[in-house]
Amino acid sequence: MIKWSGRIIALIGAGHLTIGLLLSHAYFGDWLSLRLWGHWQEDTLSANAFWANPAGFGLPLLIVGLLVVWMDRNGIVPPVFLAWMTLAWGGVCALIVEPTPAPAVVATAVLLLRGIHRAAEHAGPAPAHSEV
Repeated sequence: MIKWSGRIIALIGAGHLTIGLLLSHAYFGDWLSLRLWGHWQEDTLSANAFWANPAGFGLPLLIVGLLVVWMDRNGIVPPVFLAWMTLAWGGVCALIVEPTPAPAVVATAVLLLRGIHRAAEHAGPAPAHSEV
């Protein structure tokens, strides 16, 4: 369950980033020449495309998804806060901004939470922390 949630999160992030960059290719020149804001105005089409794509939702989700897959491959159960934060982030985005892949992120974060809890049940009680 953990492996699949990581794969799905990475796929959503990669898809969001790829599609976003393909749709905003006309602004690459502005981005590379540092002309995102025009005459100190933040609300330009170029700036909006930048914040929605390379600086937006896709890259962090790709990183989180790849991290979860890597942790699973190395026998490490992801920390529960990672699932909760992904769930909260996806939930806020699903409520505020549409259309986005945020509802799919919410469902996948729930899947990750279940996988983490299931792995914790199979591992038994956590070892006591020792103080140095």
